[in-house]
Amino acid sequence: MTGPELRGIRAFVVAFARRQAARTVELPGGFAVLDDAYAHSHGNNHVVVDGVTDPEALPALADDALGHLAHRAVTVLDDATGTACAGPMVRAGYSHSAELVMLHTGPVPDGGPAEEVDLDAFREPLARRWRGFLPEAGEDVVRQLVDRREIRHRGADVVRFIGARTPEGDVASWADLYMDRASGTAQVEDLITAEAHLGHGYADAVLSTALRQAVDAGCATRFLVADADDWPRHWYGRRGFTVVGRFHSFGRG
Repeated sequence: MTGPELRGIRAFVVAFARRQAARTVELPGGFAVLDDAYAHSHGNNHVVVDGVTDPEALPALADDALGHLAHRAVTVLDDATGTACAGPMVRAGYSHSAELVMLHTGPVPDGGPAEEVDLDAFREPLARRWRGFLPEAGEDVVRQLVDRREIRHRGADVVRFIGARTPEGDVASWADLYMDRASGTAQVEDLITAEAHLGHGYADAVLSTALRQAVDAGCATRFLVADADDWPRHWYGRRGFTVVGRFHSFGRG
């Protein structure tokens, strides 16, 4: 049941990465996406493996593609291939984590009290969250991690930032919504809540609004990607998301 949907999700992820990139470099079994304006961002400078690759050769391929950067980041979209690459990559000094591809299979919410916002509406709370996530990062790193969100508009035909506001009008929680109406695919990405507003239902409002907008746009395939070892996967599971596959992420530096 989920095989075709998972293939469609992988195709969506690949297309988004290629469209968002400032430039790409083709590699055996995949490609590298690069953007010098956001050199600190692993999400904008990494290798994507979406085909057949030699696991033993992957560390050298990543070095060749990303050698001008202080970090290495590799995403493998096929579960079996990612599992095969884990040994060589870990021996080469990489950390390894699994990411769960979660498909929304539950009831579609009526919507929530959230709305489309622009980046400036949550720029400051987003920067504060990044400072909390990465306390040793410099301000240039934080700036790039915030500003990179703007170029996500290149990644899909429809890209929206969905935000839930406090009674005072501040954006308390936010997420990205990417949609491709032609394939009927939508992704919810980077759902974050400002620390002062955790536990007050703002993330629920954002997720419900994003799912309703995706359905209204004709997107029958609605998915997100969650860390296999972190608590949000269970939160999403209670809101109608089911695991249908795994990606593998490798990082160094």
